Amino acid sequence: MAQSTTPARAASAERTPTPAEAAPPAKKTVARVPLRHRLRRDRVLLLMVLPSLLLLLVFNYVPLIGNIVAFQDYDPYVADNAFQAMAQSPWIGFEHFSHMAEDRLFWQAVRNTLAIFAIQLTLFFPLPIALALFINSFVRPRVRAVAQAILYLPHFFSWVLVITVFQQMFGGAGLVAQILRDNGHEGFDLMTDPGLFKFLVTFEMVWKDAGWGVIVFLAALAAVSPDLYEASAMDGANRWRRIWHIQLPALRPVVALLLVLQVGNALTVGFEQILLQRAAVGPSASEVLDTYVWNTGLDNGNFGYGAAIGIVKGVFGLLMVLAANKAAHLMGEQGVYKR
Repeated sequence: MAQSTTPARAASAERTPTPAEAAPPAKKTVARVPLRHRLRRDRVLLLMVLPSLLLLLVFNYVPLIGNIVAFQDYDPYVADNAFQAMAQSPWIGFEHFSHMAEDRLFWQAVRNTLAIFAIQLTLFFPLPIALALFINSFVRPRVRAVAQAILYLPHFFSWVLVITVFQQMFGGAGLVAQILRDNGHEGFDLMTDPGLFKFLVTFEMVWKDAGWGVIVFLAALAAVSPDLYEASAMDGANRWRRIWHIQLPALRPVVALLLVLQVGNALTVGFEQILLQRAAVGPSASEVLDTYVWNTGLDNGNFGYGAAIGIVKGVFGLLMVLAANKAAHLMGEQGVYKR
């Protein structure tokens, strides 16, 4: 019986499949929903987003029209309104940009801006990550909410209040200087020291905004599956190994995203914060691009030159975001947008 069925099985195995059998399975086609149906379906969500879109359009895109004054000898007093003044102001081409390349004060502002950004990236950016890992791994759940609230509270303070607190603590008549004098030491005034100004603004930023970063990273850590912690504990991993092999890899996408955004703000290092303290340390230590645009464009009335500096700043900021996002892609992360 086995000998009689063997040729049949061999013949069925050697049989060539039919075209219908050899063809790959057809892909399922998804019918595309027409635009008018999608608008009708998502009308509630679109109405919710509409106020934000209007604010973005009015305050971010409409003012871009004013960049035309960067190529003009703009005089706001030649007409009754800004649009007529732009139409009547003479064109000077790239004269403002040529002056920018030879402006010593402009390059001093660029150096100060990049120096403050480098210090903030080195000292400020890793701190929320370390605090989030510490709170998530070493702080008890009952104490965790209190710690988050204490760290997050300064985020709601204005820069005027933040600088006032630092003045009362580290100023010439502040608490620290008074304690040193009472104990026979010479006091100090951190708020008026030009050499330490870049570190001062970084410490102020850390105290004010580190809590916000902690909230972001704790939210990323909350998404880690508890099964990973249980599996690592069964394998004998201690707390530090769980931080290194589970929590830090879970934070990588968020770190990459925030790093790209932080690089995009490299040329914007806190206009209000620095403007409030500029007089105490002098422009040589505190002048950054934003304050230089303010002083040149508004205080001195050179609107065209200020607009030219703003255009250069925006272009370089965009290039830095693209470069940082490309680096994130090379490291295997998504960044701001996908490849």
